[in-house]
Amino acid sequence: MRYAIYFTPRQDEPLARIAANWLGRDPFGAATRPVEAVADLSAAEVAFHTASARRYGFHATLKAPFRLAANETEASLRAALDHFAEATPVVTIPRLVVSQIDSFFALVPEGPLPALNRFADDVVLGFDRFRAPLTEAEIERRSPDSLKPAEFRNLCQWGYPYVFETFRFHMTLSGRAASQESPRLRAAIESLFADILRKPVLVDALTLFVETEPGAPFMVLSHHALGRRSARKTA
Repeated sequence: MRYAIYFTPRQDEPLARIAANWLGRDPFGAATRPVEAVADLSAAEVAFHTASARRYGFHATLKAPFRLAANETEASLRAALDHFAEATPVVTIPRLVVSQIDSFFALVPEGPLPALNRFADDVVLGFDRFRAPLTEAEIERRSPDSLKPAEFRNLCQWGYPYVFETFRFHMTLSGRAASQESPRLRAAIESLFADILRKPVLVDALTLFVETEPGAPFMVLSHHALGRRSARKTA
């Protein structure tokens, strides 16, 4: 069993609904659903391009999937998430845009957001005690020879290559796309998400996901709203 700490919008938010329809799965307990044709992409093409992202559900990685440390429990992890969330303010992303990262498509902030990066750093630091060290096999699955030196150091120290100076907030929407397929895929994503991408996105919760066994789909286990302590003080 592995856990992951992600950001994802609440199940009833338009961004979450659109993403679930695109990926063909809602990680909030719902079963997979048939994907539909979008723009010039057939349903079969959408299903193909979203296959790798579907298992993880719509999310932005904050603390990458990890096995629990021997001295921690699911209950202690959830309690720590509650405590952290209560003391952490909401971060606003003024606008998300469609971007291609290493040939896969994702939603990313339109510009730099230091507050968002600090928030992500705090999650990595604050919850590392819950992470069991990576095994040699887990390190090898990350293709360490392909990583830059800073990414490899992060993998060994923090269990994930893309943290701190190598972090980039992104919400994955596809697997890797060949260059000849990318224009049609980008056009389909932009047409589907166009209206919702005009609006700010509030990073207002931490969501605990769980993979119950290797290869199983990641599902939402608990949702922890940010800023509740501050809200009580100002109410």
